[in-house]
Amino acid sequence: MIRAPVLAAVALMLVAGKSDPLAGRIAGTPVRCITLQQLNGPEIVDSQTILYRQSGKRIWKTGPVGECASLRPFDTMIVDVYGGQLCRNDRFRTVSNGMSIPSGYCRFRDFTPYDKVK
Repeated sequence: MIRAPVLAAVALMLVAGKSDPLAGRIAGTPVRCITLQQLNGPEIVDSQTILYRQSGKRIWKTGPVGECASLRPFDTMIVDVYGGQLCRNDRFRTVSNGMSIPSGYCRFRDFTPYDKVK
């Protein structure tokens, strides 16, 4: 069948056409906690990258501590938040589309700010 190669080619083009959200930005010093006020997200980029956007000017990059097999783009994150901050080692789970049972717990790494180059 010719469908499988065509589908694979279309999928490859979609992945290749995806722009890097951190392009044109420079990394700052990682911090232990970020304030959730004025943040949009989370956005799961891949199994090691989670982004939070801050008022259109700064992007915070984090990811899981170690392996988090359930972390996939388009999944929904359930984040345990205590107070107004999100910190390293805070826990989160994911739920895949069409599912109702969340994954096991994963933990956040430090948060690295990315700002636009002036």
